[in-house]
Amino acid sequence: MTESNSPLTTAELAQFIDHTLLAPTATTADVAATIAEAARLGTKAVCLSPSVLPVQMPEGVDLSLAVVVGFPSGKHHSSIKAAEAALAASEGVDEVDMVIDIGAAIEGRYADVEADIRAVREAAPAPVLLKVIIESATLSDEAIVAVCEASERAGADFVKTSTGFHPAGGASVHAVSLMAKTVGGRLGVKASGGVRTREQAEAMIAAGATRLGVSGSAALLADSATEGPAGY
Repeated sequence: MTESNSPLTTAELAQFIDHTLLAPTATTADVAATIAEAARLGTKAVCLSPSVLPVQMPEGVDLSLAVVVGFPSGKHHSSIKAAEAALAASEGVDEVDMVIDIGAAIEGRYADVEADIRAVREAAPAPVLLKVIIESATLSDEAIVAVCEASERAGADFVKTSTGFHPAGGASVHAVSLMAKTVGGRLGVKASGGVRTREQAEAMIAAGATRLGVSGSAALLADSATEGPAGY
């Protein structure tokens, strides 16, 4: 959450964004174009599918590389998620966004959720950042709180609302606010899924989001852009 009521510049807003390409149809050319666009826009990171690794990152640009694990269902065995994370770490990624077993969270099996997260954390230790996708639109408030607490105990760095692929929906201001209150600044909060306009992005940031997962970053940053360079 920002300390000032002053609006974010476009460059400042870009630094909240993980520019995302997770379409199953993405080609090698699509991946290269997405990385180039992220560098041009000045986003914080680019978020890709693990099967596209290794990728060529631009030199002289402060752009983090994130990949997803157990995506999008989360119904992979923990050992498979850990193997995916370990392989990604060996390929030099900076960040891993893993999907929990959502059914386990719905059933209240929070110890299993924690063990799942811990397996990925151990496979991809710091300095790799670990973001935990909880699919918040499927969970009760009680479950959101419990899963965020499990994520913290397991050593995660962020909790993240959504894959953007679930029919229940993506990020909401309510979920982001609850997640931010639960982690209390000790973990980051990533709002992802359905964040398409500058107004939505700023509402998520005001609610406590410290990262945003966005596929249409250029359109969002051009939407009622505040004065300031965006790097494009």
